[in-house]
Amino acid sequence: MVLRIYNTLSRKRAVFKPIRGNRVNMFVCGPTTYDLSHLGHARTYVSYDIIARYLRYKGYSLFYVMNITDVDDKIINRAENIGTEPLELAQEYEKYFYEDMATLDIRSMNLFARASEHIPEIIDQVKTLIDKGYAYETETGVYYDITKFKDLGVLSHQNPSELRKHRIEPDPTKKSAPDFALWKKRGPEELGWDSPWGRGRPGWHIEDTAITTHYFGPQYDIHGGAVELIFPHHEAEIAQAEAATGRKPLVKYWVHTGVLKVDGKKMSKSLGNFVTVRDALKRHDPEVLRFFFASAHYRSIIDFSEASLGQAERSLQTLRNALSNVRKLASRPEIEKNEELEKKILRCRDKFVKAMDDDFNSPYALTALFDLANEVNKFVDSHETINANLLEKVVNAFRELGGIFNILQKEERKVDLGIVGDLVDLLIELRQECRETKDWQMSDKIRLRLRDLGITLEDTADGTRWRSTV
Repeated sequence: MVLRIYNTLSRKRAVFKPIRGNRVNMFVCGPTTYDLSHLGHARTYVSYDIIARYLRYKGYSLFYVMNITDVDDKIINRAENIGTEPLELAQEYEKYFYEDMATLDIRSMNLFARASEHIPEIIDQVKTLIDKGYAYETETGVYYDITKFKDLGVLSHQNPSELRKHRIEPDPTKKSAPDFALWKKRGPEELGWDSPWGRGRPGWHIEDTAITTHYFGPQYDIHGGAVELIFPHHEAEIAQAEAATGRKPLVKYWVHTGVLKVDGKKMSKSLGNFVTVRDALKRHDPEVLRFFFASAHYRSIIDFSEASLGQAERSLQTLRNALSNVRKLASRPEIEKNEELEKKILRCRDKFVKAMDDDFNSPYALTALFDLANEVNKFVDSHETINANLLEKVVNAFRELGGIFNILQKEERKVDLGIVGDLVDLLIELRQECRETKDWQMSDKIRLRLRDLGITLEDTADGTRWRSTV
């Protein structure tokens, strides 16, 4: 089967052919570390984690780099407001970001590249752009002259004249308003580095192209990021890198994730309608969040609600139950094999791969897992025993395909429901008392500690139910 990817550049699906044989270089725009990550960020990072996992499943040798924007006006302004150093603030929130990614079990990145650790590469690229006539210096900084780059708008599919109407960074010293900063001159009291144009710090866009050309060279395979970054950020990356290197296209496949909305509006810090990853994880299992994101195509808009997460949890439990049920059958090597079930496993795997080969169509791929669960449940209903080899094939199919989404990976172990169950019931009663007195902090703490111990709580109209996940 052939993998096809939707390319924002061409607005078409295209057969995926890496630039260098089986090797794939992928870059994804990472966080600006001035605050906690919210679920909108998690949607993007889970999506690329799934894409990375599937590329490796297909046998590609993937080198996945994500940048860390630790030099930015948002970081500097917040640090000033709370009286700390910008890089210290950035490192603190970078630590929180890594913790969130680990809890969500996002581990597919090969390298995190901090902007602050690539200042020499940034300065070199700015020098090149000046030497080639694409950039100019003023008393406030170095700016990219967008009139010199004829392909402006190639990614966002907007006319350059329309793009120039966007007033990105007002500055009276620039040749034209839309010219964007490559280097910002700053005084000795502010965060900065020495450069040929005086002390200062890089602009946002130049950080990414300096990093990617350093690790990948002038061209690479996949660039990912949220759809709202197409303009101006990704347009600026194309303008910078292609002008500096003389090679085009900078990226062969541009892959963008859709927006996560709340009540019809984009989840964002500026609107104040965001839910942090760690707050969501106080109430929901990480696998539930991953399943929720995978239930929608990565390019689609998702409307977030607690109800939709509840539905995701119930759907995921359906798959867990099927896997648990078949494991409970008596497993014997001498039992005759069931060729029909084996064929159904192969058909489900083929359906899964066909879906993922179609631009990583995760919702349709999940239907293949539900098909498998349905067939397994039918088998369980009519059998008390199972061939040991067949059981292994069923379990491996769930784990193999679920592994693309990083769900259904936990080993099931029997739990003594005697005293353990009594203690869990007691903690549920205590938690309910906390909820009635609106002691939400203690209520969440009980739920979180139980989850860490392998006990998941589910609040329903009939009360709180629990199940063991270990």
